[in-house]
Amino acid sequence: MTAVASPYIHLEDPFHISSLDSMEGIPDFAAGPKSTPAQSRPHAALAWVGLMLPGISLALALAWAGYALSELLGRLLKYDAGKSPVSPVTVAVLLGILLRNTVGVPKAYEAGLRFCIKSVLRLGIVILGLTLSVKAIGSEVVAGLPVIVCCIATALLLVTFINRALGLPRRLGTLIAVGTSICGVTAIVATAPIIDADEDETAYAVACITIFGLLAMITYPFLAHEIFATPTQAGTFLGTAIHDTSQVAGASLSYAQQYKADAAMKTAITVKLVRNLCMSLLIPLMAILYRRSESKTSTRAARQKWHQVVPLFVIAFVLMACIRSLGDAGGSTAFGLFTQDQWKMVDPNAKFFASWLLATALGAVGLGTGIARLKGIGLKPFSVGFAAALSVGVVSFALIKLLASFTH
Repeated sequence: MTAVASPYIHLEDPFHISSLDSMEGIPDFAAGPKSTPAQSRPHAALAWVGLMLPGISLALALAWAGYALSELLGRLLKYDAGKSPVSPVTVAVLLGILLRNTVGVPKAYEAGLRFCIKSVLRLGIVILGLTLSVKAIGSEVVAGLPVIVCCIATALLLVTFINRALGLPRRLGTLIAVGTSICGVTAIVATAPIIDADEDETAYAVACITIFGLLAMITYPFLAHEIFATPTQAGTFLGTAIHDTSQVAGASLSYAQQYKADAAMKTAITVKLVRNLCMSLLIPLMAILYRRSESKTSTRAARQKWHQVVPLFVIAFVLMACIRSLGDAGGSTAFGLFTQDQWKMVDPNAKFFASWLLATALGAVGLGTGIARLKGIGLKPFSVGFAAALSVGVVSFALIKLLASFTH
């Protein structure tokens, strides 16, 4: 009798077992690029998007969470609509650090996060230049210019001296100095790529500025009310002694609400704006000084071109600030193209996009910050940040009192 093949699969047969995962009917998504350049370039672009999208999406989600939690905190503390004592950027950084050191960040996210830290950050800084205009400077700011200049100089010189005495990396001291003297986190992230600071140094400097800035934001409004005679003096102190723009806004708003003094808030915000404008001068200066120092020990640095000494994104930042100032001074029309009502929309739109881009980039910075790695830096940089914050506050107080005595 002739044997008939069984219609059933024998599970003990290795061939049949291996065929169970053949996934018949599912297309091959792993096909390579096409042969012609016109076909391979779009393929490479899709591959780039697939590589970057996970990290960018995660950083953007942290930025959104930072804004949501910052707004929620403002509501819980009964601040005015849209106000919060904590910057969304600060919340995004802290959330990133928390996620990195609890859950961890898979390797698939690294490429997108690095793109955020480098390219997205630079784009945010360039757009931020459109928010800086010299038109907002009032008479009280002109009177406070000596305080601003002396506070900036004090932070730069004192931090440099202490940092060198403690034997810390020069780049870390530079980041703490510019963050304390000008505008907190924004100055740090703008200066970091210029001086080749690594992620740990940037994150530690941001942490110092965040901690001491928050402490100042909470305590300085009450201190200013006790030691200064007028709201204008108090506003000048808050605008020069506190680091981050959002922290200055929170402290001045707290002062205005607590003591019914809107003049203090107006002065503080305007003085802070002038400090922010100093980035246009200080960032290129820090680049030049850093490259000159490097050229003494590195033949490679000595051969650098002008666009490496002052990076292109810094030039673009200064250019955007000049465009904003020229447009504000254009009379009835800005550059003969936009009405004043249309030109006024540049500021809120630039702030919106710049803040989201910076929050996204700094969320990525937080995600790249490992506490175990930061422990290797030690507590010495923390003491440098404390000395910087304290010295700027003391200098601001002394100069305001001195100028007040001359005024009387």
